[in-house]
Amino acid sequence: MKQTSKRKTTSRKTLVEIKDVWKIYKMGEVEVPALKGLNLKINQGEFVVVMGPSGSGKSTAMNMIGCLDTPTKGKIFLDNQNISSLEESELAKIRGKKIGFIFQKFNLIQSLTALENVALTMAFQDISKEDRDQKAEELLALVGLHSRKSHRPSELSGGEQQRVAIARALANDPEIVLADEPTGNLDSKTGFKIIDLLINLHKNKNKTIIIVTHDPRFEKLVKGEKIYYLKDGRIENEKQN
Repeated sequence: MKQTSKRKTTSRKTLVEIKDVWKIYKMGEVEVPALKGLNLKINQGEFVVVMGPSGSGKSTAMNMIGCLDTPTKGKIFLDNQNISSLEESELAKIRGKKIGFIFQKFNLIQSLTALENVALTMAFQDISKEDRDQKAEELLALVGLHSRKSHRPSELSGGEQQRVAIARALANDPEIVLADEPTGNLDSKTGFKIIDLLINLHKNKNKTIIIVTHDPRFEKLVKGEKIYYLKDGRIENEKQN
């Protein structure tokens, strides 16, 4: 009898789960829904891309995942903890420990060097200055910027600033790296380098990476992972790329 080989599958725990989430903003007497019953599940170790045009609800969804905002209705679970109605002080603690942010506009402190920008994130986690500086140097080396550690943001190119921002996002060894339009302020060539860096980071560090973007290059370059398409505040389509 011919035997059929079975592929061994490894189950991964659910890290983020959004259940029927609505976010409604009030502008005077007018209610504007940004999310309309969003459902989304992200497992540990996945590389997930959330795509959609302007006004589709991408940024609002990112705020929900990143503990930057709470829903009007529905529930959000982060590592099995319901964070839907937590106070801001509690959300801030979760953000500091579990989530590393990469922003479109880099959000670096202009008066600090690259090393200081990365190390500053660890200052709120009871880590000694010596250990903070050592880890910051290691992370800058990881993104290819060790030789630029003493430069301030104004002395760095856009791509270099984004790499500093990626190093900063990894400083507290977060479970999730959440990137909001990470290539939005970069030229085409530099954007490709940042995408490649994020993909390699996922492969080599096994980080859960969530990209919120309208950059179509992620569709072509990210292989074997999930892409969700948002429209009018809900997922219109999804695919395994």
